[in-house]
Amino acid sequence: MIYPNNISSKLPKTGTSIFAIMSELSNQHNAINLSQGFPDFMCSKKLIDLVTKHMRKGNNQYAPMPGVLALREGIAEKTKELYNTEYDPISEITITAGATQAIYTAIASIIKEGDEVIVFEPAYDCYVPAILLNGGIPVHVEMKTPEYKINWDEVKKLINHSTRMIIINSPHNPTGSTIDAEDIKQLEKITTNSDIIILSDEVYDHIIFDNLKHESIASYPSLANHSFVIGSFGKLFHNTGWKIGFCLAPEKLMQEFRKTHQFIVFTCNTPIQYAMAEYLKEKSYLELGNFYQSKRDYFNDLLKPSRFTYTPASGTYFQLLNYSRISDEKETDFAVRLIKEYGISSIPISAFYHKEIDNKVLRFCFAKSEQTLEKAAEKLCKI
Repeated sequence: MIYPNNISSKLPKTGTSIFAIMSELSNQHNAINLSQGFPDFMCSKKLIDLVTKHMRKGNNQYAPMPGVLALREGIAEKTKELYNTEYDPISEITITAGATQAIYTAIASIIKEGDEVIVFEPAYDCYVPAILLNGGIPVHVEMKTPEYKINWDEVKKLINHSTRMIIINSPHNPTGSTIDAEDIKQLEKITTNSDIIILSDEVYDHIIFDNLKHESIASYPSLANHSFVIGSFGKLFHNTGWKIGFCLAPEKLMQEFRKTHQFIVFTCNTPIQYAMAEYLKEKSYLELGNFYQSKRDYFNDLLKPSRFTYTPASGTYFQLLNYSRISDEKETDFAVRLIKEYGISSIPISAFYHKEIDNKVLRFCFAKSEQTLEKAAEKLCKI
């Protein structure tokens, strides 16, 4: 086969995702996979039965481009109940093929060549490639460690006439930190009377611990009126492989979002949408915080005899472990050695920065069965 010689990469500095790399390495060495963020337990049997029901009912053809209306109505009801904000299911809610597609679509619908987008690091790895693919310029702001808090004074200095978007993520992947009311206040000050769009990645909105409140952008009208809010059913219902997410936005923003969305996927899995619309009425998501906090606490208690140090995550299903008392190795080297020598995989936090930063911290997923967590902790305590 003859290949063209003149291909110019649009992402010349981007390689394979760290999640794919570590999961593949984990599989090669038959390691316990606490790297990629997915549960190792089943989702609700009732939800699976509902999908089968709608398949047999004949709901197997294209759904409307914005998604099944019943599901959009369910999301609108949920958002009103939780955040006292009304989104029109007809014009302000769109179902997407997972949160990653929603994030890409939001960026693609707004960002033009030369537009600057503020990204807080460590940053989930899909943000910057989406910005670059659409001609934007990522502007990196490093969060303060070890709390991983945003330095708003630094953000203010970076705002200029080219700033088009600010991406926030709370609860935060990969660190497990959360935004509080003071962060919201600072964000409001910065963006009031501006043309800056906010993209709020809230896929872990119900996985928040220790009686903390999730500060959704949807709760603040002054922010919601120029924001995309992204959610994920994969996180709500323990089925990340189904790839169903959603986007909330005021009508004018959603019009632009849908213009792009229709040519990326057009629409999403039909029977699953109908099933989720029914299952959403169960409100099982209200128990997610307690469910995952018990897993976080169980995992952390098992690690007390280890040489790792940690601050319990405030949200998500990820726990950061600091290994500075164990080794001076780079995060990537130490993470690889854990797989090869100890049979357990994680994600190095250094992979979420645009420059070389190494704080001797790894991310571990605790969305696992107790048996998996026990086996993982046993290995970690031997290091």
